[in-house]
Amino acid sequence: MNTASSNHNLLNGELTYDGDFARLFYQRRLPYPRERVWAALTDPEQVKKWLMATSVAIDGRPGGSLDTVAGPSQIRATGKILTWDPPRAYEYEWVVEPREELPKGENSFVRWELADVGGETVLTLEHRRLTRATGSGFAAGWHAFLDRLAALVDGRPLPDWIKRFTELQRDYPGWEK
Repeated sequence: MNTASSNHNLLNGELTYDGDFARLFYQRRLPYPRERVWAALTDPEQVKKWLMATSVAIDGRPGGSLDTVAGPSQIRATGKILTWDPPRAYEYEWVVEPREELPKGENSFVRWELADVGGETVLTLEHRRLTRATGSGFAAGWHAFLDRLAALVDGRPLPDWIKRFTELQRDYPGWEK
């Protein structure tokens, strides 16, 4: 198992490999109640802002569905909601049909967990079962999206994703340009 970041506070997250697959893992402590962070993760209008999405549809319930067109490449991801436990956990399939930058497509899983710690929220993001190449390429990208999410929850201007992604690439070795 290779780890791209050994930063124990996980500010930069972790990228690990297991065979043909990759796992991304991040934790952030946000000085806000879970309900506020949950809304930023599940309210389509808020998701559109931090995820740079043109389309967000969330059928918020176990067995519901997710359909987004998001990010700088406007990737369409669909999937079934596996866990819906407001305001604690939200997990879904992340299925992308083959396209130029993802020639094999993706069939992975995204899980968000929110823990209340003294009135603050510890946000955990795990994106697992990504192909190795996608995991390596997405590590800095998810980090940049989390920076945008934190800014949205905080009421600050959202950082420029491309600029932040470029700054973060050196912190996530293994990505092939």
